[in-house]
Amino acid sequence: MADSRRLLVLDDDPTGSQCVAQVDVAFDLDPAIPAGVLAEPGSTCFVLTNTRALDEAEAVAMNRRLLAGVLADPTAQQGLHVVSRSDSTLRGHVIAEPLAIADELGVHGVDVDAILFAPAMLEAGRYTQDDVHYAVVGGEPRRVEDTDFARDATFGYSHSDLSEFLQERSAGGVLAADVLSIGLDDIRSGGAARVHEILSGARDRRWVVLNATEYSDMEVVAEAVGRLEADGRTFITRCGPSFVRPLAGQSGAHVVDPTSITIPDGHLDHGLVVVGSHVGLTTTQLRAVQQRGTLVEVELDVPSLLDDRREQHLDEAAKRVREALQAADCVLYTSRDLVRTDDPAESLAIARSVSDAVVEVVRRVRAVKPAWVVAKGGITSHEVAANGLGIRRARVEGQFWPGQVSLFSAQEAPEEVMGMPYVVFPGNVGGEQALADVVDRLTAAVTAR
Repeated sequence: MADSRRLLVLDDDPTGSQCVAQVDVAFDLDPAIPAGVLAEPGSTCFVLTNTRALDEAEAVAMNRRLLAGVLADPTAQQGLHVVSRSDSTLRGHVIAEPLAIADELGVHGVDVDAILFAPAMLEAGRYTQDDVHYAVVGGEPRRVEDTDFARDATFGYSHSDLSEFLQERSAGGVLAADVLSIGLDDIRSGGAARVHEILSGARDRRWVVLNATEYSDMEVVAEAVGRLEADGRTFITRCGPSFVRPLAGQSGAHVVDPTSITIPDGHLDHGLVVVGSHVGLTTTQLRAVQQRGTLVEVELDVPSLLDDRREQHLDEAAKRVREALQAADCVLYTSRDLVRTDDPAESLAIARSVSDAVVEVVRRVRAVKPAWVVAKGGITSHEVAANGLGIRRARVEGQFWPGQVSLFSAQEAPEEVMGMPYVVFPGNVGGEQALADVVDRLTAAVTAR
């Protein structure tokens, strides 16, 4: 079925494609991009919606608008499986987004039989067993309700049993007793036939929890789903990054090395690291890069961005980056001391202003054609790609480690950006030296060209 399935992945942040390779990712929200990619049977297209940063009503509207645009092409409906890709620690609009997708499919005459719930990201130690979701923290597996993720200010929760979690997050709209479960024993003893039997009884948007501690578990489920889809059944999926891989018909990780990273002709011999994230790990990784002393540092002073010094500061920063890239790799980062306020609206406005400043410097620098760009931070990576570099569509070439830190190449972008390696590096991922290691691998690729 994967050979004919058209997999549309509506991704609520830029990191969801880190378990697949050789698939397209749309940074632009024009539905014509995924519609074009999915014209080919067996294709997969991610669309970066960033809906985790939106309120529920905006997220629902975004999902429905994008899906309606894709479904406007009757060809795209043939073999279409829609994935609502989100966080492996259960944050995001877990209920609202899949229901929005089901509603839009219903408008186009497609009734959804079941919603598969598979939040695992195995490479990061997030897995589901006996319907309980776990996250490995500090080397120890914990029920996710006992982690900081569950205390998220926007998407917090108190249950790790996924049926109870769904009941909690739906405010009783989904009853725990009505949630189906595909257990590890069903998968490993009964195989695809047993999973097929369980899913055959799912109708009317029934939620189904997928237990998985290994990729082979998800591959069995994907096989059964494919058989049922071939018989005319319709499923949608809410999942973390891992389950996308078997749904897309892929297996194994594609880890990039210097010989597999292509620097386009006409680009400089040096690249740019852009750091916007302020999580503690990012700051630690930035310091590790600084301690190696191999990159020219350009700091954006946040207070200077918030008053009448802003435009001059941006001009000076962009000029320094352009000059630095002629002779060395460069890191552009925002000052680490946060500007705090008690007003949430004002805090959001400050964050937006700082993010816009980072993007503006990248936009002013791209014409000199850096060899590569690394963006550190989930929101930063989306904004830099879409608005700083002008990338509309890119291809996932692989990852720097299995399931973590994706390498993209621009496929639809301004001429000076086309084909340039672009690295999406989440803020809270990797060890202390991970950012420096990525830079080392990219500089080795430049040397090898």
